[in-house]
Amino acid sequence: MSEPLLSVQALDAYYGPAHILQGVGFEMGEESVAIVGRNGMGKTTLCKAIVGMVKARAASAERNRPPARRGDGKPAIGLTMFGVTTPCVDAVARALAEDFECLVFHATGVGGQAMEKLVDAGALAAVIDITTTEVCDLLLGGVLPATEDRLGAIARTRVPYLGSCGALDMVNFGPKDSVPARYAERKLYVHNPTVTLMRTTPEEAARIGRWIGERLNAMDGPVRFFLPDGGLSALDAPGGPFADPHADAELFRSLEATVRQTASRRLIRLRHHINDPGFSEKVVAEFRRIIGGHTLRRRART
Repeated sequence: MSEPLLSVQALDAYYGPAHILQGVGFEMGEESVAIVGRNGMGKTTLCKAIVGMVKARAASAERNRPPARRGDGKPAIGLTMFGVTTPCVDAVARALAEDFECLVFHATGVGGQAMEKLVDAGALAAVIDITTTEVCDLLLGGVLPATEDRLGAIARTRVPYLGSCGALDMVNFGPKDSVPARYAERKLYVHNPTVTLMRTTPEEAARIGRWIGERLNAMDGPVRFFLPDGGLSALDAPGGPFADPHADAELFRSLEATVRQTASRRLIRLRHHINDPGFSEKVVAEFRRIIGGHTLRRRART
């Protein structure tokens, strides 16, 4: 039996005074694993404890360097997803599954960080970052933020990167009464009793575009960043609660003004909604075009 990639023993973690993880232990191999459960059950706290983002008591967590390729020989790639971009990411993953191990990371702050840790470790051959929404929460005070190093691993390793504007129309908060007072008059969407989403304004969209554009400029590997004219999420569709063509236009304008486009770093504007089949088809086609002319360099070794 091969050595596990991750072994956790007797993990205890707290959320404030609540002792929400008690004596947790498990091992993980090369298979893909999903953590499921209703909100508040400790899924995010578990992930943060494993990667050292929160303190865990009386626990051990050992991570072994992942292999350059999965057990079936397929190179692994990372994809980012949110509920409102699921149709797109699912379609991309299905289209590439025969040739690549598609590892999907939920764009919840810790998800993006986990993906980029694998990039830095040489465990991912490429990244298809459809859902960059964590940047909204970082810049505007949401509860699922990226760190300032979001996209830093891509620049450091020069892995092929395809990104998009998935869910850049929203900022995440908890229950409606937890939304900061400065946002009380904003357009809010109550997803469920524990999740409230706030629509980004044109001014905020421009700021987000500049932030992302500056990070794209730091990347020397192959870069394609897709701008979906038809909308950024399931809520930002024609007639949807977050439909705001002006805000989306400001995001795109800011990206186009910031990104220094070259033969290897390009913005691609598509007349599709992000969840349209035509959008995912274009992403897959461009990914295969890049990979066809690019050696998948891996720093990890078996």
